[in-house]
Amino acid sequence: MRWLKHLFAPSAARLFPAAALQRIAAAVAAGEARHRGEVCFAVESALPARALLAGHDARNRAHAAFAQLRVWDTAANNGVLLYLLLADHRIEIVADRGLDALIGAGQWSEVCRLMEQRLRAGEAEAAVLQGVAAVSDLLAEHFPRLPGAADANELPDLPHVF
Repeated sequence: MRWLKHLFAPSAARLFPAAALQRIAAAVAAGEARHRGEVCFAVESALPARALLAGHDARNRAHAAFAQLRVWDTAANNGVLLYLLLADHRIEIVADRGLDALIGAGQWSEVCRLMEQRLRAGEAEAAVLQGVAAVSDLLAEHFPRLPGAADANELPDLPHVF
């Protein structure tokens, strides 16, 4: 009955209206002012029918979004995608290879757990803001902004709604 959940999934645009997307973008920009990483947030109401029929899950779709949004294409290989699939109630974090040896799966799981608590409480925007802050804390620890060094914003801060 998974296809029913996807057919009747909540609207990402309704949960994240334009004003919420702007606040999330501001949180991404504020976080990136503290580190040299790149943070991207994407939300999707449901998987397309073809993906469902092919047996894809949130992790598959997060990896596809990571590639589509070019989160992997940063100079230091330190891009991070926070992906939310509303129909499956799933949060996925995909981090570029420059972070593999630095940030463990347990740390990423903790970010997801923090977000899940807020999502269960019906606070979608607050969940994402908390997730962005937690990811930024991890990036600031491993890729701190260097005083006086220029750091280009390599990815758009505005969230992506699929």
